[in-house]
Amino acid sequence: MNRRARLKIGIVGCGAIGSSLAKEIVMGLRKDACLVALYDIRLEKAQSLSKKLTGDVKLCVVNLKVLIRRSDLVIEASSAKASWGIASQSLSGGCKVMVMSVGGMVGHLDQVYLLCKKNNGMVYFPSGAISGVDALKAANIAGVQKVTLTTRKNPNAFSGVEYVAKHFKLAGLKHDKLLFNGSAAQAVKYFPQNVNVAAVLGLAGIGTRKTRVRIIASPRVKKNIHEIEIESKAAKIFTRTENILHPQNPKTSFLAVLSAIATLKQILQPIKIGT
Repeated sequence: MNRRARLKIGIVGCGAIGSSLAKEIVMGLRKDACLVALYDIRLEKAQSLSKKLTGDVKLCVVNLKVLIRRSDLVIEASSAKASWGIASQSLSGGCKVMVMSVGGMVGHLDQVYLLCKKNNGMVYFPSGAISGVDALKAANIAGVQKVTLTTRKNPNAFSGVEYVAKHFKLAGLKHDKLLFNGSAAQAVKYFPQNVNVAAVLGLAGIGTRKTRVRIIASPRVKKNIHEIEIESKAAKIFTRTENILHPQNPKTSFLAVLSAIATLKQILQPIKIGT
């Protein structure tokens, strides 16, 4: 019996998420997939990761075009600012794409559909650091009236967020502070590094303009906490996810990386579990 060829994977972005995924592909998924390229706008990061994985820099490539030529699947693990550009180029180059910075794809879905249709492409959005996406997709078939996400994070998680620095002073915060209350579309604009989960919810359900988001800085919490309330004709759904922070990047939840690995396994394995 012929064995299926291993899926050739290239990763764009060699930070905490990209590095974790690269290690899993090399160590845990090597029977069904192979890592063929790493790219980062900071070349030294890609070189360093390649050396850790292989002992040399052979996986490191100098630009996105080279990575696309080598790959069957491109994993975007860079930033919301770059994700749409990476996805569009990858799809145009004949690759499938997994997007981690989902917020950057908001507003581009029509273009994504056209590119996928033209190039026989596929785009994967992992659930990320939340639970309940399967239930939301199912409930949306019957009709969803309301989706609300409430996110609580330690004030330190919002360091470097321009919107927060402009409107709030979080140093020495003693009590919970509401930073944002609005649509998911606005949330991903103002908090591009913090609420990719808002984009996932919007895309899976009633859209990013109708999905509501509340973001709270809470000095009492040490975890990234996401609560989701869904009202639909099929069910009332409530989920709460208390995320352990990624050891290399406190702005990222460990579950977000594991969700991407689980998505990869769904792609590679013949048995699909879940909606």
